[in-house]
Amino acid sequence: MTSVIGTSGLRTLALAGIAALTLAGCESGGTGSPGVGTAAGAAAGAGAGRLLALSLASEGSCQIGGNLATNAGGVAVLAYGNARAQCLGIEAVLADGSVWNGLGALKKDNTGYDLKDLLIGSEGTLGVITAATLKLWPRPAERATAFVPVADMASLLDLFRLAERRCGGMLTAFEFMSARTLAFVTAHIADTHAPFADTTPWSALIETSGLAADGQALAMLEAVLAQALEAGLIGDAVVAASGAQAAALWKLRERASEAQKPEGGSIKHDVSVTTSALPRFIVEGSQAILELAPRGRIVAYGHLGDGNLHFNVSQPHDQAPEEFLALAPRIQRAVHDLVARYGGSFSAEHGIGRFKRDELARYKDPVALEVMRSIKQSLDPNGIMNPGKVL
Repeated sequence: MTSVIGTSGLRTLALAGIAALTLAGCESGGTGSPGVGTAAGAAAGAGAGRLLALSLASEGSCQIGGNLATNAGGVAVLAYGNARAQCLGIEAVLADGSVWNGLGALKKDNTGYDLKDLLIGSEGTLGVITAATLKLWPRPAERATAFVPVADMASLLDLFRLAERRCGGMLTAFEFMSARTLAFVTAHIADTHAPFADTTPWSALIETSGLAADGQALAMLEAVLAQALEAGLIGDAVVAASGAQAAALWKLRERASEAQKPEGGSIKHDVSVTTSALPRFIVEGSQAILELAPRGRIVAYGHLGDGNLHFNVSQPHDQAPEEFLALAPRIQRAVHDLVARYGGSFSAEHGIGRFKRDELARYKDPVALEVMRSIKQSLDPNGIMNPGKVL
């Protein structure tokens, strides 16, 4: 549900003293500077009674412009899509200094190449995004959140399929994490506690939401859990009884990346495969990693609904960080080769930058690479836009 922002009734808010965001409180699009923080943009949307659905663990520090430049993902992709799906239009400065004004808010505009989608995700190599019109969704009136221990990935996948089938559009998040990930979080992040005394190999964080405050979000979630219990997919679950409890459960998932730092050196992979392939991929990927680093500690978590897996390896307690990190090229090659065999992506949501530039050359379709190089040469012949990145 989107519409063009009018000139009447607009509300302008100064955010963090660095940018401004203009919202139409009664409509469903917002235009603002890319310097607006993601969390500040979400708060401004809430003030207009709408939802900015870009939701990332780093939303307190990241900015909307960066989210668009990298086509950021996050925990709400299942329901709302990634950053590209959240954007209706952009303004950008190109390498020759010209300014392209594509700040429309139309759902349908079939007038040639989609320059907006070309620039989003280009990591600043084709132009600098200077303004954006973002989608504002109807704000949920209620949410229900559950944390669910699961014995194995096959059951986790079956639980997701059950939730998707029963909840439809009311299913807004389905995250998962390994037992080691949960242990790292509760060991290193203040005010976090495992919901259950007994640990299982995997846990799911499920959220449903509804536009009416009629209890249907909770009823739907409880129905899914009851059916899963009856089918033997799960043995227990905890459902948040308040917003504070829901926030505490989300904290377990959202602080996973931060919790790895005190454990020493970490070799990280941001990969995606089809959701149905995740259980097999994790088994094969774990075997490949442990063949190269037998004492490595695999830390796996991600967004089950879109097949995005953060597949990381922390150093053994008794190994020096530099010795462990020296294994990174071999481990990353093994994991990324396996991703390619599964038809997946070696960079699901974190982009290419300089670090993965060689990986792009290795795994990207040669025709696609040639087209990308041609576009880059056409728009930035002197290579001044974020040089050395992506290509």
